[in-house]
Amino acid sequence: MPLFSYFPAGVLGGNVSGQGINWLTDTINVALVGSGWTPSPTSNKVWSDVSANEVTGTGYTAGGQALASKTVTVSGSTTTLSGANVTWADSTITARYAVIYKSTGVGSTSMLVGYVDFGSNQSSSAGNFTIAWNAAGIATLPVA
Repeated sequence: MPLFSYFPAGVLGGNVSGQGINWLTDTINVALVGSGWTPSPTSNKVWSDVSANEVTGTGYTAGGQALASKTVTVSGSTTTLSGANVTWADSTITARYAVIYKSTGVGSTSMLVGYVDFGSNQSSSAGNFTIAWNAAGIATLPVA
């Protein structure tokens, strides 16, 4: 998963709102975005940079949903961020991307973490829209 450039600074407390990101204790949301959005990992910083392209539809709530069962593991020189798969049940939606962000409840202070490009539009029609994360984790960060 590509990470937004400002995420590492956010982990260290230097994000745009002066607040750090704690993967385990902060509310980390997963939201769906349409094909009208063009990812810009170096200029997109906060949820309000992306939210105008968020999907709408039956079974989907604006802002996405909170990621559950979050874990952080360190093995050798790699830190891995993980969480439970995300499902929008009984939904009718079409999305090209999933965006992960720290939700503060305010778009201009909700720092972006990373995004998933599905490669093409993915849809559900009165069914489940599920993101099944890689068994190796949602994202990995090298450490020295």
